[in-house]
Amino acid sequence: MKNEDAAKVLHAVRDLAPAIAARSADIEEARRLPADLLEQLKAAGCFRMFVPRSHGGHDVDLRTGMDVLETLARADGATAWTVMIGSESPHLFVLLSRERFDAIYAGGPDVIIGGAFNAQGEAHAAEGGYRVTGRWSFASGCEHSSWLFGNCVILDGGRPRMRPAGDGREIPEMRGMLFPASEVRIIDTWSVLGLRGTGSHDIMVEGAFCPAENSFDIFQGQSSVPGPGFVAPVLHCVLHMGAVAVGIAQGALDDLVAIASSGKKRLYARAQLADSPVFQVHLGRAETSVRAARALLRDLGDEFWAACVNNPGAAVAMAPRISGALAWVTEVAARAVDACYQAGGGGVARNASSVQRRFRDIHTFSQHAAAAEGWLGQTGAALLGQPTGYWT
Repeated sequence: MKNEDAAKVLHAVRDLAPAIAARSADIEEARRLPADLLEQLKAAGCFRMFVPRSHGGHDVDLRTGMDVLETLARADGATAWTVMIGSESPHLFVLLSRERFDAIYAGGPDVIIGGAFNAQGEAHAAEGGYRVTGRWSFASGCEHSSWLFGNCVILDGGRPRMRPAGDGREIPEMRGMLFPASEVRIIDTWSVLGLRGTGSHDIMVEGAFCPAENSFDIFQGQSSVPGPGFVAPVLHCVLHMGAVAVGIAQGALDDLVAIASSGKKRLYARAQLADSPVFQVHLGRAETSVRAARALLRDLGDEFWAACVNNPGAAVAMAPRISGALAWVTEVAARAVDACYQAGGGGVARNASSVQRRFRDIHTFSQHAAAAEGWLGQTGAALLGQPTGYWT
């Protein structure tokens, strides 16, 4: 850990975890974080952990941030996901000018952004900025965000503005358009299998004006704030996602051990679960898989962080490996949770079962575009010295 504040955030989250786990059913039913829990998470430093010290934050290193998110996911996947999105606010705000970054944090460090990376909007070039229309899905935490953004294709005279892709092609230019949350309509669409407590509704604007200073390039933009935490911001976010996946899987293992330790005996079985060699094999395989996923993430995260500190160009070049790792970690986590669900008996099928919730959470997680199997192909292409087309 790099500073005392980092340790304090992790300790505070560990203290909160049992209470969060106990409220998981309420979080699901509300389809958002309860207001009092949100305030507790703010007080713990979760939403300011990556904000620079110069702006009132804790400047937490990558490894500690991943540990915080895994701890939360072990308690409740939706809480971890929502905190992850909110804590990454400075990773997006640094893509604005330094003046705008300073202004956004002038009132304090707990500023939360929500929005969507998929270019589901159109931004028509206008004097001083853009006239924006769009509807974006999966805006996690939008109901408690101070700012909301949507990625857009830039249009000039009704035609997409093109830019070089770096491999001889031209592709449409895209920019994120940032609005105060009060100017954005939230459409209640979040009725889903898992991660229900994230409140990932659709957001929409129609003909809204976005000043040029409130637009940013999500994938190709450069940070206006120095520091290793803001080198290749999107890659930090990918590693954070991996930590959440591991936490969900570890939580399922915790639940299964608790079930077996309670004396559970499956119908028609000769022995209790805890005494079954077959059960022990399945549990051991799942636990080892989760440890392997965690070890990969930590090793890759430490290598990435060192590159961010010492050689930012090398950090950026790690993109195919990091994204491929998330795809693999998600697969491993899902298999481990599946094993827990299968071994847990009929009781885990009930809505009240935390194993069932984790099963739904990890399979909802696995549908995220950033966790898709195709990213492993980028890793393979990079190994072969072929173009990856990363972020294009």
